[in-house]
Amino acid sequence: MRAISGLWRWRHNPLCRATDLAEAWLALVALLLVLLVAPVVGILVGGAAEDALQRSVRDQHETRHLVGAFVIRRLDRSLRDTDPETSSGRDLRSRVLAHWTAPDGTTRRGTVMAGLTDPRPGDRFALWTDRQGRLVARPLDSATATTHAVLAGFGAALLTAGLFEAGRRLVLWRMVRRRYARWDQAWDRAGPDWGRTGAGS
Repeated sequence: MRAISGLWRWRHNPLCRATDLAEAWLALVALLLVLLVAPVVGILVGGAAEDALQRSVRDQHETRHLVGAFVIRRLDRSLRDTDPETSSGRDLRSRVLAHWTAPDGTTRRGTVMAGLTDPRPGDRFALWTDRQGRLVARPLDSATATTHAVLAGFGAALLTAGLFEAGRRLVLWRMVRRRYARWDQAWDRAGPDWGRTGAGS
């Protein structure tokens, strides 16, 4: 920002070097790119992610079904649910042998995690299956998909801004190196006589 504010003040200053103006213009261009292009990239990426995720939500809700299952017997002690999609990771879940009827009418049986703290034979609980009765994860909900899309858009905007800033710093680094090289050449030319009395200075 200092370089940008200095751009106006220094434009007619006789002490202003061409490199000072170039650095200020570089900072201004980078700032405009960050303010104008990065948000557009974020909106485009977020919109594309939203469309893809909402399509996935619809597909999952069409192909996954909530069915009732019945406990045959409990298999071991209660375990904590580690599914990040559940509303609370503190809900106790139990590993049980259960049977259920698939949406296509077939009867299935297998080991599942039941949302029961003290499962007993015959207890009913819900689980998600596909059309053939195979166990599947709970389908993604629309709100979660939107949250993921917003995060993707925000991340894309930040990444774009970071790339512009990295490009600005790279160009600035090259400009400073070139300036130092010119200074070294000037010192090499003036070096042998600099500071001597009567050396023509």
